[in-house]
This record gives sequence, structure tokens and C-alpha cells, in this order.
Amino acid sequence: MRTFRDATVVVTGAAGGLGAALCERFGRAGARIVALDRDGTALEALAARLRGAGVEAATLACDVTDEAACREAIGAGAARFGGVDLLVCNAGISHHGDFAHTMPDVIRRVTAVNFFGAMHCTAAALPHLVARRGMIVSISSVAGFAPLLGRSGYAASKHALHGFFDSLRAELEDDGVAVMLACPSFVATGIDRNALDGQGNPWAGEKAVTGALATPEEIAHRIHAAACREQRLLLPGATATLAWWLSRLAPATYARMMKARIRS
Repeated sequence: MRTFRDATVVVTGAAGGLGAALCERFGRAGARIVALDRDGTALEALAARLRGAGVEAATLACDVTDEAACREAIGAGAARFGGVDLLVCNAGISHHGDFAHTMPDVIRRVTAVNFFGAMHCTAAALPHLVARRGMIVSISSVAGFAPLLGRSGYAASKHALHGFFDSLRAELEDDGVAVMLACPSFVATGIDRNALDGQGNPWAGEKAVTGALATPEEIAHRIHAAACREQRLLLPGATATLAWWLSRLAPATYARMMKARIRS
């Protein structure tokens, strides 16, 4: 069991949604928070909430698609708090539209954030994590192990996280660094506010998923608990667990159920 009291936790995409909930949850556990996001105004609001709750925090503007910016921000956080114990790769964007009507550049932009952003931050934090025998948590998705109708690029970027972090886990095992992939299903994070359409413009469609959504706070609580146990894979909730098994044992059935829930 890990404890994150007095640990330094770096969270990307921290200004809202799941990222902010993760900062608050690990902060309540006694961690020092390094919150990274492009949205400086939202970071200031998060910092005020964290300080109001007695959490020691540093907020740094950072575009995860910029490798140098990631090294600078994570280096600054490590210098302020003496190292990094946990990196949470949470920053992500989505898109909507079938592949036939999606420009390749849209998929490149999604991959730049979701996959390369996680890789940049991991490379920047890795020396600190090895020195502290720390941990990496990558926020993937059900789309990281199963198909997702109308978001092939998003699914591809999340699948890439699994190949990368599952391999990295094996590389880092002897160094005492743990790696966990968290795969929530549908969460009320507001990710669609920044989603792209097939032409790279802000997506203006309606909610793409029918049914109840988990709250960011619920998922953050599950991620914290799983990180304490050093789980390799977290499938938070019945939907994610069902998707994992059904996509493997009955992929055609899974595809039909997915199409029924997601509006094309």
C-alpha cells in the first residue's frame, strides 16, 4: 500500500473536470499538488480552492504538446517540492465524426495531446520518479481497449497509451516505479466543450452519450484508492468492467451495444 501524505503529485489537465477532482482528492490525502494546464485563469481558481482547503499547491501553465514546456514545468514543480512521487497524465481532448469525414490533421491534434502529451510529461518526470520510487497514473478510457463509434482518432490515441505504459511498466519494475492505467467509461468532465469536429473546428453537437454519467469526484476517489493499492489496471464502475470483458469475449455484441448507446 502506498500513502500519498507529504508526496508531490503532478496532475496534467488539472484546471477542471477530472483533473481538478484528482488534485482535490490527492490534496485531501495530504499530498502537495503541482497542477499543470493551458488555462491560466482556471488554474488560479483551482489554486484558490486548494489553498482554501489547506493544500500546498503550485499551478503552472503548460501545453503538454510542447516537450520543452513539460520539462520546464515539471522541473519547476520538482524543484519547489523536492521531487515528484506521482505523475497523473490526465490532459486530453476528443473529436466527433466518422473517419470518412475527418481530416487527418484532427487525429494528429488529438494524438498530440492524448498520447504525445503523456509521453512528454513522463519523460520529464521519469528521473524524479525513479529517484523516489514513484508512480505513474495514465488516464485512459474504455476507448483505450475497445472501439468507439465516431471517434476513431480518440480511440487510437488511448490505445497507444496502453502499448506505451504497459511496456514502460515492465521497464521500470526493477526501479520500483509503479504504472497504472485508469479506464473510466463516460464521465461528466465537460471534455466535449473542447472537442473538435471532423474539420478541426469546435464541436457544436449535442451530448453524444445517452444514460447516466459518473461524476469526476467519483472517478477521482476510485483512482486514488487504486493508486494506493498500486493496481495495474483500473476499470471504475460496472460499465467499464462489462466493456472490458464483453469486448474480449463477444466483440460483435459489444459493438452493437456501443452503437445503441452512442448517437451517431
